[in-house]
Amino acid sequence: MEFEATFGTDAPVIGMVHLPPLPGAPKASADGARAMRDALDAAAADARALDSGGVDGIMIENFGDAPFYPDDAPKHVVAAVTRAATAVAAETDLPLGVNVLRNDAEAALSVAAAVGADYVRVNVHTGARVTDQGIVQGRAHETLRLRDALGVDVGVFADTDVKHSAPLSAEGYTAESFADTAERGLADAVIASGRGTGEATDPEALEAVVAEREAHGLDTPVLVGSGVDAETVDGALSVADGVIVGTALKEGGETTAPVDPERVAELVARAEEAR
Repeated sequence: MEFEATFGTDAPVIGMVHLPPLPGAPKASADGARAMRDALDAAAADARALDSGGVDGIMIENFGDAPFYPDDAPKHVVAAVTRAATAVAAETDLPLGVNVLRNDAEAALSVAAAVGADYVRVNVHTGARVTDQGIVQGRAHETLRLRDALGVDVGVFADTDVKHSAPLSAEGYTAESFADTAERGLADAVIASGRGTGEATDPEALEAVVAEREAHGLDTPVLVGSGVDAETVDGALSVADGVIVGTALKEGGETTAPVDPERVAELVARAEEAR
């Protein structure tokens, strides 16, 4: 995919649609039909709010499904995410991304292909991380071959030092991890984030990711994946090539609350000033 052409800007603001618990999830309504209706209604409303607020792209993920399957979400989850992505696509023409938690890149890519989405987020694309789901391993070799087999131009946005996880290596983040993700793993963008959902990304860590990109002679876009708000978006965009924002765009700054169009408009306005 062409990053700038997809979003219409070289510094996009991507807003999150955090899906509520889908049918079969522990926190979902016992009435599966109701759980699906609630998820579709919430997803559509959030998409409209993000669009009206002026974001450059939208990404959906099954945030409410915790505890997550490590890397192989069952068929009912994939079907529900597909239906939700279809509902979002019906509300907006913005570029759409898909993330199937915790790390089901095959499912995310398959959903994206089915609904005509533009990109997917893969939390562990190369290497391996220790997570609350156990050890999660990257499968870049499978993801890229599946994309070719499906014949779709879907971007792979891959995390480095992904939130809610720790490296297997005692040394932590290394220069090679970025090179492996972008150069050997062929990721179309790399995401740097904080330690958890809504937590700020360490500015020094972000600068280190960008510095390693330059050191390896790469031009892969770097996105900030957590903790950005209206007060910090200009600083983030002074270093990174885009931001993915969820919590700061919600009513009261609560991750599971509906998207607040006024918060979206404020953050987007600050981003415009920084571009």
